[in-house]
Amino acid sequence: MAWLISRCRLAPGDGPPYYTPMGYMSMTTEHPKILTRLSRIEGQVRGIARMVEEDRYCIDILNQMQAIKAALKKVEEEILKGHASHCVAHAIKSGNIKDQTEKFSELVELFSRYGK
Repeated sequence: MAWLISRCRLAPGDGPPYYTPMGYMSMTTEHPKILTRLSRIEGQVRGIARMVEEDRYCIDILNQMQAIKAALKKVEEEILKGHASHCVAHAIKSGNIKDQTEKFSELVELFSRYGK
């Protein structure tokens, strides 16, 4: 998941933004899994659009929507795990208090905004 690593703000001198520090597992192994899940979700959304066009039973549509929500939740969990195991772990290992505080603040803000 080089795209995830590039989104993580590393401390100056840590190398390019896609750099995975020594001792950390590369996220690239998870990238195809997440893309596969997102493609499946995309197909489910298209299926719901067809169901609406075909005037299908509301409960059937709502059931499909719940399945999409659950699938998105799984993708969110995987990306959060990746962030924790790379960006947050790197900030902790670096010993950079400013970077550690920033990572913690980002997570607090994320959970306070969407954790309802």
